[in-house]
Amino acid sequence: MQPGPEWEDEFNDWYNGEHVPVRLALPGFVGARRYTVVTGSPKYAVAYYLAGLDALETPGYRRLKQTPGERTSRMLASVTGFTRYVGEEITRFVRPDVDADPVAAPYLYAVLFAVPADRDEAFSQWYDEDHCPLLLENRHWWQIRRYRIRDGAPHRWTHLALHHVGDLAAMTSPERERARRSPWRARLAAESWFAPEYAVYHRLPAAW
Repeated sequence: MQPGPEWEDEFNDWYNGEHVPVRLALPGFVGARRYTVVTGSPKYAVAYYLAGLDALETPGYRRLKQTPGERTSRMLASVTGFTRYVGEEITRFVRPDVDADPVAAPYLYAVLFAVPADRDEAFSQWYDEDHCPLLLENRHWWQIRRYRIRDGAPHRWTHLALHHVGDLAAMTSPERERARRSPWRARLAAESWFAPEYAVYHRLPAAW
């Protein structure tokens, strides 16, 4: 989401001091990271990590969603570019030489796809067997988590990949260039549905 510049400081104070902490106190919410955009839009993003999708069905979470406080209502009514997607993890790839928590990587590269149902298997095979291994040859590509989107707005995306990256140099690396020039990718990219949306984010320091 994108706050107005005249109240951006208050927005960040609210997000760090209220919005995220009350969610992390709920059962099933196991972590969160906030980001500011490097390339793409809107300016701010957050990734919440859940033990399971049932975390969004607890009485506590429902109360938060249905009866937000005055400040929360005002903030959410005033931002632009709001998006929200709920995904179920389907695959995860981690470089074995990464000592840190991959989710704490300084950069997040998010990729959204709308994949037709009859191309789901072909898409997943390419991403898991060709695309991810090529990217992970780069030492800065710490982790890739792929999700099937179960709910979200405003677009009808079906798949999300979160790439946790240790250095922006990975984005212009020979390994990424090889992944993008893969013959397997080229065959899929020739199909009309292959129109991903990309954004690169820099992780904000946690305040909680």
